[in-house]
Amino acid sequence: MKKSIFIKHALPFIQWYSLMIFMTIAIDYFLHKFQLVLNGSYLGFAGTSVIILSFIYSLKKRKILKSGSPKKLLNLHEYLSWLGSLMLLVHAGIHFNAILPWLAILMLLIAVASGLVGKYLLKKSNENLKHKRQFLIADGMDKEAADKKLFMDSITVDLMKQWRTAHLPITLLLLIFSLIHIVTIVIFSS
Repeated sequence: MKKSIFIKHALPFIQWYSLMIFMTIAIDYFLHKFQLVLNGSYLGFAGTSVIILSFIYSLKKRKILKSGSPKKLLNLHEYLSWLGSLMLLVHAGIHFNAILPWLAILMLLIAVASGLVGKYLLKKSNENLKHKRQFLIADGMDKEAADKKLFMDSITVDLMKQWRTAHLPITLLLLIFSLIHIVTIVIFSS
């Protein structure tokens, strides 16, 4: 039995994003309940470190890092980015006293969402193209004719692979806001 597109692709996105938000609220609640709010501030360092570690995948993708499986490093990137984002969201807490940290958190939420959307949309597009090609070949069309018939779909999938052109600038804005936040904390805490 085939699963619907919503169950197969949209639901995992919603689940991961909702889980991150729910866990942020739960952890923040317990930190407040047990008067450990100050410990949440240390999660800023930990979350930033985990997210930086997640960029091992980017080093591999740009051929700076020679070893490691790209698929495993991509999975590591996804999970570490999610975990680091969770830590940073708990670090941010529910404080309305400064605009810069809120801008950084907004960029963080958008970066996580764009990463998850890119992951699931691209996966769905590749699967659809593969299934269409298999169907045409099973229906008696030779591989070359099937590729010609699916030319526009292939172009569309290739264009969808460009979602990173949106994800990367969002991540860069997150980096800029985060650096400004860190620098201002260092300057004004002295």
